[in-house]
Amino acid sequence: MTTAVAIYVFPNVEVLDFAGPYEAFTTATRVQARRNPDGPDAFRVFTVSRDPTLVRARAGLEIKPEYRFADHPKIDVLIIPGGVVTEELKRADVIAWIGEQSRSCQITASVCTGAFLLGAAKLLINRSATTHWEDIEDLRASFPETSVLENRHWVDEGRVVTSAGISAGIHMCLHLVSRLASLDLARATARQLEFDWSGDA
Repeated sequence: MTTAVAIYVFPNVEVLDFAGPYEAFTTATRVQARRNPDGPDAFRVFTVSRDPTLVRARAGLEIKPEYRFADHPKIDVLIIPGGVVTEELKRADVIAWIGEQSRSCQITASVCTGAFLLGAAKLLINRSATTHWEDIEDLRASFPETSVLENRHWVDEGRVVTSAGISAGIHMCLHLVSRLASLDLARATARQLEFDWSGDA
């Protein structure tokens, strides 16, 4: 069975926060296809945005999202990247959409400051979480009911998984590959990416 992975993109999203997970899951799919060419794709990865227009990421990269809130396929794993999330936190429809998707998908995960959007959607209440080291204290202050952990690549709370900053999103997504497919596939994917991944959080 193919797992549908949606990555939310928005203005001023951090490029590696969304591109790292995209590369991890699509590479896992290619590696799996080489091993089992007649089997289903391991993952189907697509981008979703609030609006159908081009999204300008941090440093100016333009992204053309594949879907918007109104027309995306069913989501099994939702990835919320970070970046400059100030405006996203003000958008009630964004927070509501994250909360709604979290109730139907298997896993909702964040990279870096994406954790603030999960917190705003009330997904971090009485859970442990992490974020970029620069934002640890802000996350603690913003969501006192969350146990915010430092010096972790990711924190797995079952249906909610958070990661530290930027490249830590790749660590987390390799962990998710190991959860959703196999540890062997995650290790083979890390090797294909030439990414130093031990499997430890």
